[in-house]
Amino acid sequence: MEQFPVSLVILNGKGANNDILRSAVKVMRDEGYTLHIRVTWEQGDAIRYVEEASRIGVDTVIAGGGDGTINEVATALAQLAPEHRPVLGILPLGTANDFATSVGIPQELDKALQLAIVGKGIPIDLVQVNESAFFINMATGGFGTRITTETPEKLKAALGGIAYFVHGLIRLDTLKPDRCEIRGENFEWQGDALVIGIGNGRQAGGGQELCPQALINDGLLELRIFTGEELLPAIFKTLTQPDDNPNIIDARSSWFEITAPHDITFNLDGEPLTSQKFRIDIHPNALSCRLPPNCPLLG
Repeated sequence: MEQFPVSLVILNGKGANNDILRSAVKVMRDEGYTLHIRVTWEQGDAIRYVEEASRIGVDTVIAGGGDGTINEVATALAQLAPEHRPVLGILPLGTANDFATSVGIPQELDKALQLAIVGKGIPIDLVQVNESAFFINMATGGFGTRITTETPEKLKAALGGIAYFVHGLIRLDTLKPDRCEIRGENFEWQGDALVIGIGNGRQAGGGQELCPQALINDGLLELRIFTGEELLPAIFKTLTQPDDNPNIIDARSSWFEITAPHDITFNLDGEPLTSQKFRIDIHPNALSCRLPPNCPLLG
């Protein structure tokens, strides 16, 4: 008799009352699949549930939420020994869903759940920042970080991803470049950065493609720095002449070091981390993730 794969779904508490998801779970259970459902309530819950998943030997841990939930689950999976590490599945239930959107996860929850349970597990890279922080999609610093960390929850709920952009325009007067120094393999730069994007994936902030060439399985990080004293001219020039823009600096490396004379904040898949020094290293093929066969972020 064929053994159906077993999954444990870790749902962000905000998405727990989703009727469409509830019926999708019922359909899969009726077809013979075993799904354990766990709901996060506070910090640390995802780690506990991932440890439980490893203990009971599930095939897949499914992260149901936005980029922050995926980050938390992926980080917890990375702590497990490789031989006891379940595959990561993704259910896009957040506001922006930058990672899920860019890798081609279906927006329809029934299709996303089916992919998360029976899709092919593909090795992807994970990125470590300093001692104990990780990201799967992107680290953003500079004005974009301030927007994301300051965007009110109600505005996010009402407008979705566009809220970040709207809120950014409201707060243009507060945006100042961050002076910093960035090093990588065969790369060194120092100056004033308005926005810094370090991508394993390509987009952040609700659909902004900051690192358009990034791949999640090439063992490399894409760096993009937007420079310049004034934000509006820099953005305008980026939109009108993206290929010939003195305000954009690009680099690729398996690691980057960023130092600043003052505290700067990076958003790691939406989770803020503040320091004067960041060491960012990619771990190739650290996780296996169930992705669609036509995923555009695979090399």
